[in-house]
Amino acid sequence: MFGLSASEIDDAGATWTVREVLQQPDIWAEVERLVADEAQPLSEFLNPILAHPHARIVLTGAGTSAYIGDCLAPALAGLGKRVDAIPTTDLVSGPQSYLSPDVPTLLVSFGRSGNSPESVAAVRLADACIKDCAHLIITCDAAGALAQCARTHPRARVFMLPPRSNDRSFAMTSSFTGMLLAGSLILGAVRGASSRNLELERAAARVLPERVPLLQELVNSSFDRVVYLGSKELKGLAREAALKMLELTDGKVVAVADSPLGFRHGPKTILNASTLVVLFASNDQYTRQYDRDLVGELRRDGVAGRVITLAARPLDGHPQDDIGLAAGNAELSDLELCLPYAVFAQSIALLRSLSLGRRPDNPNAAGTVSRVVKGVSIHPWRGSA
Repeated sequence: MFGLSASEIDDAGATWTVREVLQQPDIWAEVERLVADEAQPLSEFLNPILAHPHARIVLTGAGTSAYIGDCLAPALAGLGKRVDAIPTTDLVSGPQSYLSPDVPTLLVSFGRSGNSPESVAAVRLADACIKDCAHLIITCDAAGALAQCARTHPRARVFMLPPRSNDRSFAMTSSFTGMLLAGSLILGAVRGASSRNLELERAAARVLPERVPLLQELVNSSFDRVVYLGSKELKGLAREAALKMLELTDGKVVAVADSPLGFRHGPKTILNASTLVVLFASNDQYTRQYDRDLVGELRRDGVAGRVITLAARPLDGHPQDDIGLAAGNAELSDLELCLPYAVFAQSIALLRSLSLGRRPDNPNAAGTVSRVVKGVSIHPWRGSA
């Protein structure tokens, strides 16, 4: 397991994080079976509102759960749906800016536990602001506040992930990829197929254990800045990957995210010799051109300490630094590639955390951040001022 024995992992305070990173391919298979089992009642619930010609889908959550929406929204928009990814943290602080009273809306709420204060508040604000609003709750905790709220709601349906996807570690890992896959399948952004799931499992296996030596090599370089880059669905993943690095290293490693085109417009100044750049390469032939252009530029500049690309097929011919996690399979969509790419990002964050002497299951030694956000006051909403 990451080149470490079980006792070493336990002593380092990484037991749950390691387990939850490694279990993801099994979680994906379970999620696919659960969605297939519930396909008919889910369709009966969703079809009436989504059949409306002006229906809007709002994908929401906080932190990592918000980034699920960022990954999913471009794929749904590409299917012709009106969709917006809006964090609960934005909805709750300014509902009038994001919710349209006269537009039939499906609010899709993602939450590992559903106990973040903003989770239930977003549902209640949507009901107060929108005349025709239905709710799809995708969560990992049957006892969580979000699931409990939905069970008594006349226009809500809950999809429960397998109990073990409710990560016990501080950082969301299997809950992130599990909820992303569930939302993708339920809303039709990807199709359920055992052959596809097998390819995703194989792709994840190229990270663990096949890529552990590379991961350890990167960690041993002691980078203190990381840049994650991706386009469309993969930009949402880049944001999540940056958050994982910040969380698991307790902020000791600075991590940022951008698109390959956007990175040139100022953010590129973060690069120095101790910066690791990780580009999540698109499987879209057109988009890959921009990935290739930037990787070539960064390697010619020679400013970043290391430039790594993850791709389903070779990007620009650097065998050492071009990683084919789904090698030979050009049919996976960028949304599907988010899953194995996420395993790579989680793994390198975990190993960097250990190298810094953090305890990944609870990396924030000062206790200023917690697994479930606390200290948020939800203020009464009385409509526009």
